[in-house]
Amino acid sequence: MKKLFVATLTSGLLMGATSVASAAETLLMSSWLPPKHPIVASMIKPWIEAVEAESKGELKIRILPKPLGAPPAHFDLAKDGVADLSYGVHGYQPGRFKLTAAVELPFLGDSAEATSVAYWRIYKKHFEQINEHEGAKLLGLMTHGPGVIHNAVRPITTVSDLAGLKIRIGGGVVADVAKSLGVTPIMASATKNYEMLSSGVADGTFLPMESIKSFKLSKLLNHATTLPGGLYNTSFFLVMNPAKFEGLSQANQDAMMRASGENFARIAGQGWDNADAAGRAAMDAAGIKTQKASAAMVKEVRDITKHVEANWIETANGLGVDGKAALYDLRSEIAAQSAK
Repeated sequence: MKKLFVATLTSGLLMGATSVASAAETLLMSSWLPPKHPIVASMIKPWIEAVEAESKGELKIRILPKPLGAPPAHFDLAKDGVADLSYGVHGYQPGRFKLTAAVELPFLGDSAEATSVAYWRIYKKHFEQINEHEGAKLLGLMTHGPGVIHNAVRPITTVSDLAGLKIRIGGGVVADVAKSLGVTPIMASATKNYEMLSSGVADGTFLPMESIKSFKLSKLLNHATTLPGGLYNTSFFLVMNPAKFEGLSQANQDAMMRASGENFARIAGQGWDNADAAGRAAMDAAGIKTQKASAAMVKEVRDITKHVEANWIETANGLGVDGKAALYDLRSEIAAQSAK
């Protein structure tokens, strides 16, 4: 009888341990960037740690070793339930997301943290009700650091210096900006930069400084020109399959959202600002000549691209959003965040 009691007690303890262990749910994320890229290492992984901490270990997120699709497919991977979670670039699907282009306009800000946090706040105030991310659960938004003009051919000191250059772009507002500046834009995801530059398909690329180090481009480029607030920004999303989200307990849904939203924007922005600093150091070490655009060039770019903002305002108004008010609030919020 004593042996039977011990066996029963042991069995009960094991079942209890199994029950506790099974309480943790593992969500699968598709990632199209290598594990050491700053987006993964310095933005997604710290966010994952925040999710696990907020859920007290009940939610785990595993990044799959290989992407489940090409970079432009990642919104639909989560929407359709192929992956539980994914992240991506809005501009990789031209025409699908319209309001998100607000944060991609020229001269918005020099800090990814300030811009990303402001972006989330303006999304909640002005854009959320339009539901552009329909079909997926939006967890977060971010932008990269200020976009820079990089090329292997010549210094860029005036807009006319860009004429005829073949420039790799990522899509979104930067496509309109590139055309306005007189370059030949070649749309491709950031992962294609090395291949395009090394083969001569592209003469240069529009990227934040982070990407020169992250994609090992320093030996393929010779010149960089920066503009105050950036030539452009790129808008990113973090999304989850809605059925998977709804299947979580209310406590874990709340935990997921506490870790996401503005918290994710701040994590991501800080990670990108640090990566931009590391990218600039790598560019300097490689001997890439970096110069600030002159006041005359900045004015040229502003004049040539002002229609891009006007077009966005018209589009936003057509969707039921006060475009001027949204941009005013966005710039005001970026300025407030930058001053902190």
